[in-house]
Parts: sequence; C-alpha cells; structure tokens
Amino acid sequence: MTQTTETESRRAFRELLEILAEIDVGYLSAENGISEPADDADGHRFLMHLLESAVTIAFESDPDHPDLRRIVTPTRKALGDNPDAIYFEAPINPTRSYRMRGKLAGAVYTSITVEAGPADGGYGTRTAGVINDTQFDVSADGSYEITVGGPPQDRNWLDLPDDAARVTTRHYFEEPTPAAADPLRFVPLTIESLDALPPPLPWNDQSIAAGIRRVTKYLRGRTIDRPPRDPAALPTWVGTIPNVFPQPQTPGDMSLSAFDAAYSSGPYALGPEEALVITGRWPTCRFASVDLWNRFLQTYDYVHRPVGRNRANTILEPDGSFRMVLAHGDPEVPNWLDTEGRPAGQLFWRFFLPEGDIQTPQTKVVPFSTIARGGHHADAPR
Repeated sequence: MTQTTETESRRAFRELLEILAEIDVGYLSAENGISEPADDADGHRFLMHLLESAVTIAFESDPDHPDLRRIVTPTRKALGDNPDAIYFEAPINPTRSYRMRGKLAGAVYTSITVEAGPADGGYGTRTAGVINDTQFDVSADGSYEITVGGPPQDRNWLDLPDDAARVTTRHYFEEPTPAAADPLRFVPLTIESLDALPPPLPWNDQSIAAGIRRVTKYLRGRTIDRPPRDPAALPTWVGTIPNVFPQPQTPGDMSLSAFDAAYSSGPYALGPEEALVITGRWPTCRFASVDLWNRFLQTYDYVHRPVGRNRANTILEPDGSFRMVLAHGDPEVPNWLDTEGRPAGQLFWRFFLPEGDIQTPQTKVVPFSTIARGGHHADAPR
C-alpha cells in the first residue's frame, strides 16, 4: 500500500469525518428524540444540507476580503428559513470597516444585522446590532449604501462590537408566490473592506486545514454543541402545546433573530382524518407570514406546495380576518397549508415592524370531512 502524506489538511479532514460520525450517532439519536424512521431520514437530509451550508459559508471565509453568500435556498435549508425571504451573510473583522451597497429590488423589508460570537465557524452567541430600511437612506431607484464599523456616523452606519463575527442580511418579499423559489430573483448587494489590505495569500496546507476546521466547527455548533433545550427555558413565544400558539413577542438579542420583529411558534399534531382551522387577523406591519417547519427548522417544500402564507396570498373573510386550514390533503377551500402528510411539525409566525398589539392566531382541530369542499356540516367552523 502506498504511504499517504501526513499533512495538516489531512488531519483536519479526518477530524471532519470523525465529527460527522459523532453527529450521526450522538445527535441523530434516540436521546435527542430521533426514534422514528421518518425523523431519522429528515435528520440525515438536514445533515446533508448543513454540510453544504458549512462548505459554502465557512470553508473559504475571509473577513479581510469578504463576500456575501446566500445562506439558504430551496435545496439548502437550515436555521428556520422562509419561502418569502432571501438571506445573505459575510464574515467580518470588528477592527475593520466595510462599505455595503445594494438595492431593495422590490423587498418590503430589508435589514442588516451584526452577529456576535466565534469567528471560526461556530454558532453565534447573540444579535449585536441591526439597521433596517427605515433607518438608512434609500434613493429613488431603491439603492443604498451603509458603512459597517469604523468611526461613528450620523446616518447609514452600523457599529461593530468587539465580538462581531459576521453580518446577516434579510430581504423579505410579500408576493403571491415565494420569492425564495424564484431562480431569477436577484438582490444586488456587495460588501468591501475600506481598509487598504494586500491580496489574500495563496491557499496552502495551513489555510486549507483552517478552512476544514471552520467547517467542522460550523457543523458542531449547529448539532452536538446545541443539545435539546429544556422546555422551561424556551422563550415565551415558543409554544410546546400542540395546536396552540403563544402570544407573538420580540426575541431580544437571541442569535440569528431580528430585533424589529415579533415571533410566535408552536407545534401541530394531526391525525390522518383531522385538520387544523386557524383564524386571526394580520396586524399592521411591514411583513407578516406563517410557515411550516420540520423538527430541524427546515421549511417544507415551498417550491411545489402551499406550505406558507403571507398577506399577499391569503384570501380574507368579509370582515378582514383570515381562516387557514392546515390539512394532509387539499380541502379545496382558501388558504390551505399542506402538511405533506406529516402528522406533526412546527408553524412559525413572523411580523416585521409591527404597530400595536398582534392578535394571537386561534386554532381548532376538526374532522377533515367537515371543512372539505362539498362536505361541510352545519356546525363546521367558518
């Protein structure tokens, strides 16, 4: 057998293989609630998506020469993605300053947040700052320019704390079809360092090993380093009772959250012949939606199925309220949310820049036959 060369990059690659095996055995395990074949399959799809994300985001990460990379796509889902949003992130160095240029491109809400925490691919510790399109100047053509870091400025500036690790951008579209599913949807956006820096060094054994270890840290930070949370320690806007939603609330500085949004999340559980009727009112806000996730915070198939609703694709009742139906099959009534046949999952509500109180959506589990078109009973909820 030919002897292989022992390099630092080879050692780092072996560490990556070891962590993948550890995730398979330790994270996708019965101790973490992964006991059913369907959950195990979902977990391995999630791991493949996460591996692609880690390579895309972390491997060639250079805060001195950053570029913005799309975080999630219809085939790379993680961290609670959204059919109506396009997200980017870029690594940053808190001692440097950057210029970000972009265009709204039809988005109803645009923001840039600073994520604090480890700079080596690990999971963020908190959201450390935000600026949205109500707080920076936008030209008539939708273009804008923001300085990130460096000396304070009166306008169009975002501070970088000492533990800043990356910037995340959010671009929300409220349209009848999911913006994230449109391969022709382009959001112009760039980032460049304002410091005079030499070109990056050519890749070598040490830098490649460092990149592989960032991938490993990225995977660890989103799996085995994040054990199941104690239900008592969950935010109050995260529900644990099936088919009940808590009052929407702002998330504080929770990592990967938005200061200027209100959230509500709750699980659903439905039998084969059951449906969940959801009623409520959309609040006055910049953007509002509800989406379906699996247990790994991945959206269902929004390219081919109605697995989310926003205000542009919700048909309202005469009094302005909405009535949605979560069901395993098409009831042929307005505002169907498709479970993909999954008996359990998660619904996540987002409300950006809300004004006033947000009405908590109400729910009722009913027989599917009572709400399907042609099968209405006299006592069916309307």
